[in-house]
Amino acid sequence: MKREIGAALFYLKRNVKAKGKVEADKLELFVERLAVALKKKFQGHWYPENPSRGSAYRCTRINEFYKEDPELVRACQESGVKYSDLGLPREVTLWVDPGEVCCRYGEGNLVFSVATFSVNGSTDEQNVKIKTRALKRVSSDSLANEKNDNIGRCCISKCQALNLDCAEWYPKPLVKAPVKGFHRPSRGFRTRSRVTFALKRTGWFHTRNRVRPVHRGVNCQG
Repeated sequence: MKREIGAALFYLKRNVKAKGKVEADKLELFVERLAVALKKKFQGHWYPENPSRGSAYRCTRINEFYKEDPELVRACQESGVKYSDLGLPREVTLWVDPGEVCCRYGEGNLVFSVATFSVNGSTDEQNVKIKTRALKRVSSDSLANEKNDNIGRCCISKCQALNLDCAEWYPKPLVKAPVKGFHRPSRGFRTRSRVTFALKRTGWFHTRNRVRPVHRGVNCQG
């Protein structure tokens, strides 16, 4: 859990720092307090054997229905940072799951990876120090049972480390709804498939290999 939280904090810190509205000392304190809040939130909701379980609960979500994230608000209050100075997008979702951290801008845009890890650990992992004091402070408040000397490092697998090329805030304009009068469903979870669905009166139905209904008794000739 430490490495996934560390990757999410690194990504958030980098984007907030790019806005230039938060002082360096306050930004460090904000990240520290956010690390403690996330760790406390994820305890009891972390399932390495089934990473998608609890994904909606663990995600940091901001949109027109959820203007502010509770953990971000708490970290701002404890560090003296104005929430508006974070410069967050109007719509953004950050998933922190076992083995992967992903992000999405806008409710209908594609999900991109921030960092991926080996869930069970491998022998050829390398230790990469997160350039923040946040992880060193995670154990001070709510993780007294863990060793402090291991908190400041995260194990990143050879598959992919921190994705430093991932998008910044507002990478592109938000995607408009495909049909007027309809709103995209509000999802707090990541869809794992690309299967196409359509909406009918009784609910969602599959459109792949769909057989057109035959209308009997209707003369279609002009």
